[in-house]
Amino acid sequence: MRSVVVLPTYNEAENIERFLRAVREASPDTDVLVVDDDSPDGTGALVEKIDAELGRIKLLSRPGKRGLGSAYRDGFAHVLQADYDVVVTMDADLSHDPEQIPDFLDKITDGTDLVIGSRYVTGGGTTDWPVRRQLLSRWGNAYTRTILGVSPRDCTGGYRAYRATSLQAIDPAATSAEGYAFMTELVRRMSAMDATIIELPIVFRDRKLGKSKMSGRIIIESMMLVTRWGIGDRLRRLRCR
Repeated sequence: MRSVVVLPTYNEAENIERFLRAVREASPDTDVLVVDDDSPDGTGALVEKIDAELGRIKLLSRPGKRGLGSAYRDGFAHVLQADYDVVVTMDADLSHDPEQIPDFLDKITDGTDLVIGSRYVTGGGTTDWPVRRQLLSRWGNAYTRTILGVSPRDCTGGYRAYRATSLQAIDPAATSAEGYAFMTELVRRMSAMDATIIELPIVFRDRKLGKSKMSGRIIIESMMLVTRWGIGDRLRRLRCR
């Protein structure tokens, strides 16, 4: 099965070389598409330099900082036009261990539509997070699962593998969320089409280098959007009775 990692980046010069080398070592046959939002720290130039050495790494440069959801929409549109069977998503800061990529690919081969690397199933977890952040993340995912009526315990995690045909079926270009709510929107759409979704345990390691893109504003916007989706879904179900 042909696979590709879609990797949004903004100012990841301190991490990108280590990340790309780790992916190539862990999964030599997996391509990488880096979607870079004109990083002023030279991330894009580093990607091109590493591609000249390793090959099979493409750079999709975008003008200005346009957001995570937008980056994924452009990246997905690009790879879904190619002959890939599996689309993997990850964070560029090495919070996600590339050595687990083959495990994700095996599950897609077995017939799964979406594999989520989960912090909140047995064997999963986080390291280097303060208690407050852990509690907030757990609460946010529990709230999301309850109000949307979806089964995954980790709806916001970015380490995933999608069967390409299933990803295309939910039409990611028609999504609207930005930030980490985008990941939840894809879970919601996959669940609505009764896709086969499983969670594999991962240990999320907080970044050592570079600056996190997470903020209180992003969290609030995500929860507001999830609430709106949940209310809208329930109203539609009531109208259909």
